[in-house]
Amino acid sequence: MTDKILVTGASGHLGRRVLHHLLETEKVPAGRLVATTREPSKLDDLSAKGVAIRAASFDDEAALAKAFEGADRVLVISTDSTDVPGKRIRQHETAVSAAVKAGAGHVAYTSMPKPEPGNPVLFSPDHYRTEQAIEESGLAHTIFRNNWYQENLMMALPQALKTGKWYTSAGSGRTAHIARDDVARAIAASLASGTGESATYTLTGPEALTNGEIAALASEITGKPIEVIDLSDDALAEGMKAAAVPESVVPLLVSFDANTRAGGLAEVTGDVERLTGRMPQPLGAFLEANKAALLG
Repeated sequence: MTDKILVTGASGHLGRRVLHHLLETEKVPAGRLVATTREPSKLDDLSAKGVAIRAASFDDEAALAKAFEGADRVLVISTDSTDVPGKRIRQHETAVSAAVKAGAGHVAYTSMPKPEPGNPVLFSPDHYRTEQAIEESGLAHTIFRNNWYQENLMMALPQALKTGKWYTSAGSGRTAHIARDDVARAIAASLASGTGESATYTLTGPEALTNGEIAALASEITGKPIEVIDLSDDALAEGMKAAAVPESVVPLLVSFDANTRAGGLAEVTGDVERLTGRMPQPLGAFLEANKAALLG
């Protein structure tokens, strides 16, 4: 067994930030790091720093186990394969099995808050089953249950600011949005700690706000008013279809609001500060930093 740390999905937004913090914040030597991706050419900059780059696909267990060889700690970043039912969980189970076959001593995984049965989010069963597979593997493990990113609001707020209306079925539900960089920093700190114990962390921002409170904050920062229009799930779905949102995506988006309304994203924890020694960024700071894009 070695002290190498392997990060999957390394060319994605989160994977890149985790590697950045491993190198720059945690000062892990590049020679201890392995980055896997389907497109190695996208990681030439990390290769130049001495990080080992390996091609890997979650659809090929034998090749994946080979890519994982020599790694003690493996971070499995959840894939975005939600288009084909069952595909993502198959990929995740393949990754866990590959980690076992490669002789890894610890596996970490990026999950979501409260993925247990009953969660309205349509892809929550993928995360729940992956967590179970990790438990069943017998490996020491760390589960990171990441709350919704602050960056996700850039899909809704610019349009709401443009039209002055935000249509939602989240009601008075709250979300403790967290910056992607704070998630990456916390994951990097955990990976670099070398702990052999198993743990589950729920990574959240420092406050949980309703959509009405988020709208008020965005209005204060941009000077543009937003009226929050509360709808039923059915009415929200019909409105999305009328706005030409792809019908295949509508049920998933509505499930997000249903989960928020049910309190699935409202928990605020101190896990980020516990892991990193610093408080996560408040939402107001994110909105202020992205004011131009919000008004774009």
